[in-house]
Amino acid sequence: MPPMPSELREALDKAQELIESGKPDDALEILRTTGWKAAQTNSQKVSVTSLASEAMITKGDLDMGNRKKHWQRAYKNYQQALKLESSNKDIRRSMNKLASMMDEQSISLGKGFQIFDDGNPTPTGLVAISVAIMIFLVGFKYAGEALEQPLEGNTVTFEVSYIHPDNPDTRVEGEIVIELYPDDAPKHVENFLYLVDNSRYDYTTFHRIIDGFMVQGGDIEMMNGAGGYAGKWYGYCNGQTLDSTGTPHTSESCRVEDWSVPGEHENGLKHIPGALAAAHAGLNTDGSQFYIVPSDSTPSHLDWNEQKDCAAQGQSCHTVYGMVVSGMEHVDAMSEVAVDSGSSTPSHDVRLLTAYRS
Repeated sequence: MPPMPSELREALDKAQELIESGKPDDALEILRTTGWKAAQTNSQKVSVTSLASEAMITKGDLDMGNRKKHWQRAYKNYQQALKLESSNKDIRRSMNKLASMMDEQSISLGKGFQIFDDGNPTPTGLVAISVAIMIFLVGFKYAGEALEQPLEGNTVTFEVSYIHPDNPDTRVEGEIVIELYPDDAPKHVENFLYLVDNSRYDYTTFHRIIDGFMVQGGDIEMMNGAGGYAGKWYGYCNGQTLDSTGTPHTSESCRVEDWSVPGEHENGLKHIPGALAAAHAGLNTDGSQFYIVPSDSTPSHLDWNEQKDCAAQGQSCHTVYGMVVSGMEHVDAMSEVAVDSGSSTPSHDVRLLTAYRS
């Protein structure tokens, strides 16, 4: 195992000190920037993620009016840490302790709940088991329906953070809620939800912002617009179904970094304010990157029409697959943040802290 970078060690020590001093926001700032960027291995990422959970728990103790949100985010962070290092017993114990605390406060765990851990029922699990037994007495066929908690929602919440354009000294956190359209763009919605459910968008940034046009993010690979790929295989490798010899690409022959989603831009959905659409580098090269249209923009030149050749130079067509239903004030503010001179790169990080089904 490689040694922990000194920059990461210093970030963790400083964040721990800030948490103990009752300054969880400052601790999270260090962890989201210096800590996460310095982490090189899964084990190191687990250290950052679990300490962020401790900061969020402390934040919930200090901000009791929003305790539910803070603790649910902490619980999700522990879950993410276990995905990276499933054998870490310390993380599992911390997560179970938080689950007990949340159960005492009647706070749900979030998208679902954990009934058993290492063969033993959790506090919430005991309640679920009791309910299941009562339902079984009435009719056991309903018990399965009551206990199953599939991820079926087509609404996603982004928790974002940015320097407000009207107050450069203030970093704002807010929520953007997006309704997805699986009937109109099934592959894009499936891919997007897969990445959301696997926490791939957490701690990414909106790397490209153009006032009066759009805010773009979702680069799960490089976080600067140079990367990002589909979470699932749809038969397209960097926009192509065949390789140079005419042989069909497969998920094995195509690098994961080149997996792409074919365009679904003929679905009739338009680029109106609030639209969520897929960014790409050419026809059928859609991946993880997306953009949102602010209130003062209607980029209809990105829409498909029957006379348009979407493969031609300057004739790009983009798939719209969702719509903001709450939080447009944050989209609009993000579209107006300061950017570096002569570029579309924000002067200060515009962060996507977490994305989850809601």
